[in-house]
Amino acid sequence: MSTVRVPEFVPSPTHDCERLRKAFEGFLMCGTEVIWVLGHRNAKQRKEIRETYQKQFNESLIDRLHKQLSSNFRDAVVLWTYDPPERDALLANKALKARREDVTHLQVLLEIACASTPSHLMSVREAYCSIFDSSLEEDIASCVSHPIIRKLLVNLVRSYRYDKEVVNLEVAESEAMRLRVAISTRRLDDDRFIWILSTRNFFQLRATFSCYKKLYGIALEEDIKKCGNGNLESLLNVALWCVERPEKHFAKVVRDSIIGLGTDEESLNRAVINRAEIDMFRVREEYAAMYNEDIEGAIIRDTSGHYKEFLITLLGKRI
Repeated sequence: MSTVRVPEFVPSPTHDCERLRKAFEGFLMCGTEVIWVLGHRNAKQRKEIRETYQKQFNESLIDRLHKQLSSNFRDAVVLWTYDPPERDALLANKALKARREDVTHLQVLLEIACASTPSHLMSVREAYCSIFDSSLEEDIASCVSHPIIRKLLVNLVRSYRYDKEVVNLEVAESEAMRLRVAISTRRLDDDRFIWILSTRNFFQLRATFSCYKKLYGIALEEDIKKCGNGNLESLLNVALWCVERPEKHFAKVVRDSIIGLGTDEESLNRAVINRAEIDMFRVREEYAAMYNEDIEGAIIRDTSGHYKEFLITLLGKRI
């Protein structure tokens, strides 16, 4: 469920664009106005604002935001203003071009593939081709050197899962047994293992994970950890979390981004911005259950200024 507070009576895109233009030209408090307009519009409304701004002022709203705003506030607002498929395509490309194969960089691909609807994944792939003149699969193949991680990611992002709640318990039990064989023999690159994760619908996979725990008395993710603590094992468990409990995964992303010295603003932005219109209410609940504090309080403590105000706005809170 979305935490974005859209007003009951939404001004026209033309009115919103004029308001933003006045703010950019110094007639109003720029940061506050940007938060008030863009922070209280859904994806469809933001797209209309972008298109109207381009027509009305012959200027890209994204480009103007880049020029007008600064630092973490700018990065968060710009990311939010993109259409969700474009946003994920840009995030995926940035992760791949970093050419680092750790969980922090590659988990964005797993989020797109395993914590999104099949139709959204297709839209991301289309946007990626349009923006970068290459396919997401091609860039994974050229940027990821580890053969098993590459195989896993390519299979996950090119999948098109069935989108209805259909579960076969016999299949779930059979495939739980197959997963157990792959893990007990430490064959995480087993074709059937990867095929199951990348092909079955999410409801079927959750049933398989449940059968696994009933059959063997241990969660699948815990058994995978017994195979090692490398990037492959960590990425597989991110995929499992994104399938089974995406709110738990994103609560952890937020937590990891703010603990310790400094803040990982890129991860924090991705988690808050990507889930604000999907399941942020559940992420907030999961965060409180896992860490015994409100996610809003944690973010307020670790951020400041308009950046803080913008993130809290997307969480549906007022400060």
